[in-house]
Amino acid sequence: MSKFRKKKKDLPAVSTASLPDIVFMLLFFFMVTTTMRETDLKIDSPRLPSATEVKKLERKSLVSTIYVGKAKDPKYGTGYNRIQLNDKIGTADDVTAFILREREDKSEKEVPFMTTSIKADKESSVGTLADVREKLRDVNALKLSLSSHKGSTIKK
Repeated sequence: MSKFRKKKKDLPAVSTASLPDIVFMLLFFFMVTTTMRETDLKIDSPRLPSATEVKKLERKSLVSTIYVGKAKDPKYGTGYNRIQLNDKIGTADDVTAFILREREDKSEKEVPFMTTSIKADKESSVGTLADVREKLRDVNALKLSLSSHKGSTIKK
């Protein structure tokens, strides 16, 4: 009577036929949604000041960013008063040429909507920021945004 043994039923193998499709869909999704950083920061990431009233910029394509802070490499100088315009360290006198180059890339209709964003470290000199603002005023770049992070400015 022991001639008839019950065979063990194995689970069927998992089909991997659709695996390449899934991998390519994920790859395509991340390629489309990922944005690459446009500039390589030569300044330490600025420690932004806190603000209670924060508003997000709408059209990032019309924003030109000026970084003010401490240079990562000592060959650019020391202190928190280094200015980075796109991928190069410059001075306040270079701001005028920077804004004019940024305007050349935009259409005539978009120029009035362009905004200049200043990302300055907390320790940056007010004199450096005043010099940058004066150069922006000279070139009639009057829409200015000072970057900060949302938080309380009142110390308890």
